[in-house]
Amino acid sequence: MHPHNEPGQGLRFDRSLIERLSASGPRYTSYPTADRFTERYGEAAYRRIAARRFGAGSERPLSIYVHLPFCNTICFYCACNKIATKDRRRADVYLDYLAREIELQAPLFAARSRVEQIHLGGGTPTFLNDTQLTRLMRLLYDKFTFAPDSIGEYSIEIDPRKVAPRTIHLLREHGLNRVSIGVQDLDPQVQEAVNRIQSEEETRNVVDAARMAGFHSISMDLIYGMPKQTVASFSRTLDRVIDMRPDRLSVYHYAHLPHLFMPQRRIHEAELPSSEIKLDILAGAIDKLTAAGYVYIGMDHFALPTDELARAQRKGTLHRNFQGYSTHDDIDLLGLGISSIGKIGASYSQNVRDEKQYYALLDEGRLPLFRGIELNDDDRLRRDLIQHLMCDFQLDFARFGRRWNIDFASYFAPEWPRLQELAAMGVVELAPDSLHVTDAGRLLVRNVAMVFDRYLREAQTTARYSKTV
Repeated sequence: MHPHNEPGQGLRFDRSLIERLSASGPRYTSYPTADRFTERYGEAAYRRIAARRFGAGSERPLSIYVHLPFCNTICFYCACNKIATKDRRRADVYLDYLAREIELQAPLFAARSRVEQIHLGGGTPTFLNDTQLTRLMRLLYDKFTFAPDSIGEYSIEIDPRKVAPRTIHLLREHGLNRVSIGVQDLDPQVQEAVNRIQSEEETRNVVDAARMAGFHSISMDLIYGMPKQTVASFSRTLDRVIDMRPDRLSVYHYAHLPHLFMPQRRIHEAELPSSEIKLDILAGAIDKLTAAGYVYIGMDHFALPTDELARAQRKGTLHRNFQGYSTHDDIDLLGLGISSIGKIGASYSQNVRDEKQYYALLDEGRLPLFRGIELNDDDRLRRDLIQHLMCDFQLDFARFGRRWNIDFASYFAPEWPRLQELAAMGVVELAPDSLHVTDAGRLLVRNVAMVFDRYLREAQTTARYSKTV
């Protein structure tokens, strides 16, 4: 293993390489990616797989994702499945139906599993008032057994504009121990351009309350490439964010796809920074975060060296799932609420995206699924390989071959010419027995993963992906 390629160490911004390889591609929160899910997968398959996976004698850990779609206002950049309303009574109805879904789902898992992860996402989870948040947590605690606070990763996405410090303390009392805070940008002109006015004071108040309440980890999300952003303005935002010292930071590239996401049509394209400026912003962000002591985890994520993600990456025990990077290995995921995605064993499933359809299926006593996929052996093998790349930036061919009972060189012979091309560009280093993503290639790890995506190689797709950098 090359010393400079140890996990968690080394990141180099190479503009010419990024410009040469800039392309659209999946983020690989799953493999196969969600655009490969089909409506042939239904409730019968889901129940069969869950029964086999969580059958007699099984005590598998479980992760739960709850999608809470409501927002008071719409941020123009947003590509999430959300419902804009100021009527909190709609959340009461939604919780009624979440309770029905939990009633249907819990018997498939609850008797033989222990929940080790929760993520409440949206939308805006803190659209719910304190009473509604309390009700949601009780619904989960009544039906599932939870790992102790020292083991579990229990997180919620926070909009600082919509939450008081007392709510942060309430969430901690209910067992949540991680917060992800939406910031995106602190520049007033950028905020106005994307319809998200959020003061630094509001953000600091949430950070201070989370620290006072004893949350284990505080994460912040930033987005570069938004309208009216400049290198100088984003640098100022970073200075103020670094001063708050979150444990983790995500610095996402804004994907402008107005033909897919209607709110983005309200963004003035003439105000978007050029590709060159966006790369300048990214380069500056990497320099500033590195100088502040953050390490690159992968896929837009940075963390302090003391954070458990950084520690897991150094030990080679980092994993990736729909909730992002995790220290929990191959954990099954139960998705609840509209549009949520679950992973049970070698399968994925997704709930219907529409609120009324979700309610109608639950009124019929049916699980609100609309598509999914059962993975074949090749899917499972490639999923494992892509996860290793995303988390470790390296592959040991012999070890991987033994794990899957294959000869790596012959199995991946079709991929080898493209890997050699990436090696010639300096993205990866190839040896007869291994692959290492270079320091300059780490920002382009999605491009490396795409080489091993059989669906991209063999079939056309109508899916629209974000740029890899």
